[in-house]
Amino acid sequence: METYTLLRTFADSWHLLFMALFFLGVIFWAFRPGSRKVHEETASMIFRNDDKPAADDAPESPSGNREPKEAR
Repeated sequence: METYTLLRTFADSWHLLFMALFFLGVIFWAFRPGSRKVHEETASMIFRNDDKPAADDAPESPSGNREPKEAR
């Protein structure tokens, strides 16, 4: 049996089963009981150090971010 045929047969059978089980495992892990707290913390992580929004007239820094008035 040539190599291509052997690898194609493996991919069509066992690798397909492995990928389906891996997909189901990832889905279960994402929606597992008790993961809501982790997802909520991750979603709000970017706002953790914000005290208030930047002023509309604040100049932009070289990186494109607005600097608060206190930083000027």
